Amino acid sequence: MIGIVATLKIKEGSGADFEAVANQLVEKVNANEDGVVYYDLYKQDDTTYVFLERYKDQEAQEAHGKTDYFKELGAQMGGFMAGAPEVKVLQSV
Repeated sequence: MIGIVATLKIKEGSGADFEAVANQLVEKVNANEDGVVYYDLYKQDDTTYVFLERYKDQEAQEAHGKTDYFKELGAQMGGFMAGAPEVKVLQSV
């Protein structure tokens, strides 16, 4: 299993708009990706969000990034971000 912790900093005051787009991504991932064990969004504070993700294997994790909805919604989320996300990739033991 592969775990991902992706921390995103967003621009001040854009939380509601970011959440609307990010939650669409959560819904689409969970509805369409069999290789996803867990995929959800958490709010740390007004400008920090964290995606917690778990994939069955590397192939499932790579497939996630290639979906049309990930590309489309990821680009939309990028407009709200205050910098590049911090992504930690973890291997289960």
